[in-house]
This record gives sequence, structure tokens and C-alpha cells, in this order.
Amino acid sequence: MWFLTTGAKALNTIDVDGKAEAVQAPPLVLIGNSGDVGWKYGKYCDPTNKSKIKCNFCGHISTGGIFRFKQHVADVDNSVRGCKKDTPEAIADCKKHFQRIEDTKSKKRQHEQDIRDDVHITSSSTHGTTREDVCVGSPSSEPNKLGPMDRYVRPIDGKSSKEEARQLSMNEALFKERVHEASQYVARWVYTHAIPFNALDNDEFRQMCEAVGKFGPGYEPPSQYELREKLLSEEYARTKSLLDDREKQKIKLGCTIMTDAWTDMKRRSIMNSCMHCSGGTSFIRSKETSDMSHTAEVIFELVDRAIEELGPAHVMQICTDNASNNMGAKKLLLEKRPKIFWSSCATHTINLMLQGIGNIKRFKSIVDQAKNVTIFIYAHHKTLAHMRKCTKRIDIIRPGVTRFASNFLTLQSMAEKRDALRAMVVDTAWEEMPIVKSKKGKDTTTTLMDANFWKGVTLCIKVFEPLVILLRLADGDVKPSMAWLYGEMLKAKIKIKEAFGNQEKM
Repeated sequence: MWFLTTGAKALNTIDVDGKAEAVQAPPLVLIGNSGDVGWKYGKYCDPTNKSKIKCNFCGHISTGGIFRFKQHVADVDNSVRGCKKDTPEAIADCKKHFQRIEDTKSKKRQHEQDIRDDVHITSSSTHGTTREDVCVGSPSSEPNKLGPMDRYVRPIDGKSSKEEARQLSMNEALFKERVHEASQYVARWVYTHAIPFNALDNDEFRQMCEAVGKFGPGYEPPSQYELREKLLSEEYARTKSLLDDREKQKIKLGCTIMTDAWTDMKRRSIMNSCMHCSGGTSFIRSKETSDMSHTAEVIFELVDRAIEELGPAHVMQICTDNASNNMGAKKLLLEKRPKIFWSSCATHTINLMLQGIGNIKRFKSIVDQAKNVTIFIYAHHKTLAHMRKCTKRIDIIRPGVTRFASNFLTLQSMAEKRDALRAMVVDTAWEEMPIVKSKKGKDTTTTLMDANFWKGVTLCIKVFEPLVILLRLADGDVKPSMAWLYGEMLKAKIKIKEAFGNQEKM
């Protein structure tokens, strides 16, 4: 493989079976792909050096990345040279971005403070003890009575001035050192018992740390017996009391029953039923159905039992996927309870759209070729190691059976690594592999060097991408998506039409 460079454009000439094929190199990308508002007003000076960004207005070069460049445009930091030629619109856009960041941080700080405030530990002074303990905890925590001298000194007031609070608080360096020492014990426990890291990223863990800190030295953790008996019963009662508000919302506004079937790690077939209302989603029950077929009658019996438990007057609709057995249960429910709606799952419907498009001959051939390439590469350790070497240790996303959107993810990943994959199959190390000389190996090489294949990949991405974006919106848990679903579906249809040049027939 050799390269011919003329001006700003590069022409890659690849020798395959004695024939030279010229491929135009992709144009240099001078803006980031993050969608940040800053890229409207600046660009990279050099694509290989992403720390230097040139201003479109005054030509000033910022050396601190896109965040520092936006400070230059908005002129909000005295340590950064402000732009003298930018427009009011650019200033307003960047300032809005900084304000959103500050609002997000403020909400996070307030949320963490609310979590700490929810922790209530009885102070030792209420029991008449005079134990002198050293409190090691957050400076914002409620101060404990550490000993008799606390009667003659006042605690740190969170509402006092910063200067006064700094004088009253412990030395900052000492505080950081104590935090680090405490964190080492937490980390040791996590590593020793293989606790997932994301288990620490939740409110309950923060509350636990706050409670232990407020208790002070000498805390004895609960025994296994207490965890599975008394404490479990108390937590069950507390959790049940939290559902009272959802019960009120169910009675006031009605609810939806959702059913789903899945298979666990032991290959047991389980059917779940849940209740959703404006207050959130609550689990009703699960039933193992390994010894029975998931017929319409079985599903109808499960749904009808849930309706009776919640009260027929409070159930507004049933939500399931679009499988034929669920549609059969829908007819049975309509005969018995004609006033209750049966709605299909939007996420499953979009999945079926992706499946239907993927089954069209024009797209199916491209998807099958991509699958064959990934299967061949991942089936042999030498080809896999060589691929990772050429792609700088970045894997190709492999197709899965649970989501039809995985076809899009695989094609998108291959398109991003197009140059690396084409260079891989013309490398001497690839040609010397015995497995590459087999029929599947030759097919893989031919596919990756076929210009029509890459054109088909580009078309598939343009068609699949609008529906995948819609799928992520419908399947997200951050906020309800029904209000935007219909409008986003219309946008997706328009984008798919544009991908085909607004032609009805392909």
C-alpha cells in the first residue's frame, strides 16, 4: 500500500491481486463530533492537535480545548482573552451553555445535600454520655456533640460567611488526607469482595456513609442474622409505606398493567406483571411458566388476575408487545372487559420496523455481508488480533439477537473503521494467514474491498439511524417520551425519504 499526496487531498492507491485501485481519502475534519455549541464559532487548527481551536471571528487560537474556547467567545473569564469581533448571538449561545452547566452542578449539589439531610442519627448527648470522639465526616454534615467542650464552642454555621467558615473548619489539607484514608478502606472492601463500581454510584450508599460518619467511631455493622431477619422486615415495611402514594395516584388517575416474558440464567421462563401510574412503576408478581406454553389463554389469565387485584375501576389499559399470543389475549380481554384498552409497546413496534427494513433484499444482503465479516474475524484469534492492531484496539460491535438495532450499530462501527479494515486486508500479515486463504477468508477480503458494499453500508446507516434515534427515545427511562413520539416519528419518515431521494420505489 502506498500514498500519493497532492495539495490538501490524499489519494490512496491500494494494490489488490496486481490491480491498482484508487480510493479518495476522506476530507480532513476540522470540527469536533460532540455537537457542542462552540463548534459553530471555531475549528481545529490541526486535526491531529485537538487542543488548539481557531476562532472564526478574530482568528485567535485557544489552547485549552473547546471549553476554554467558549470562554474566549463569551468573555466570561478574566484569565482568558475575550473575542472583540464576535456577535451577540454567539455570546448568548456560549453564556447559555455555561449557565446550563452551572444549573446542573447546582442541582447535583442540592440533591447531595438533601440526601445528607435525610440521614438522622440520634446524638450521643441525648443519652447523657460524655464520650470524647473525633468526628471525621463532611464539613456540611450536622455536627455531633463530641465531648464536654462542645458546650462552650459553637458549631460551624453553614449560613455564615466563607471567611468565618474557613477559620472554624479543620485544616483543608488535613481534611483531604482524612478523606483519602477513609476512601482507601472503602476501596479495599470493594476490591476484596468484587463489588461492582456502579454500586457506589447511588443515593443509598451516600446515605450509608453519612450515617456511619454521624454515628462516629465504634460503629458495629449488623450481623447476617439481623440483615435477613429484623432489618429485612423493617425495610420491607418502609418500602411498602412508600407505595401508599402510588396507591393514591392509582385511585385518582388510574393505572396501566404491563406484562413481559423473559428467560433467566437458568433457562427458566418467567412472566412478569407490573403496575404503572403517575407516581412510578410497581412490581405486582412474577410467575414461572417453564412447564406451559405462552398461549393467549395463559396471558389473559395472568392479566385478568392482576386487574382483579388492582380493581377493574382503576385499570385504564394493558401494555404488551405485538406477539401473536398477546394479540389473542387482547381479544379475550375485549370480550370480558370492553372498557379497558390494550396498547402495543412502542419500543417493540419500532424494533419490528427495523426488522422489516432489515429483511428487504437490498438491505438484507448488506447486513448479511457485514455479519459474515464480523463472524469470520472474531472466529479466529489471529484475525481478531490483527484487526485490533489495525483499529488501535477498538472492536467492531457484533450483531446480537435481542435488538434489531444491533445491525445499525455494527454497520456504523464498520463505517467508522472503513480505512483501517481496508488497510487490514491488504497487509502482508493478513495475506500470510492460512485461514484467510479459505473461501470465507477470501469472501471477507472481497467484501471489505468492494466499493458497492461500502455504498450499501452508508445507505443502510442513513435509513436505520432515524429509527434507532426514535428507539432510544421510546426506550429511555429519563423522561416520558409519548409527548414527542409522534412528532419524532414524522421526522424519521422524512429523513428516510431523503435518504432515497424522495423516491417511493427503491
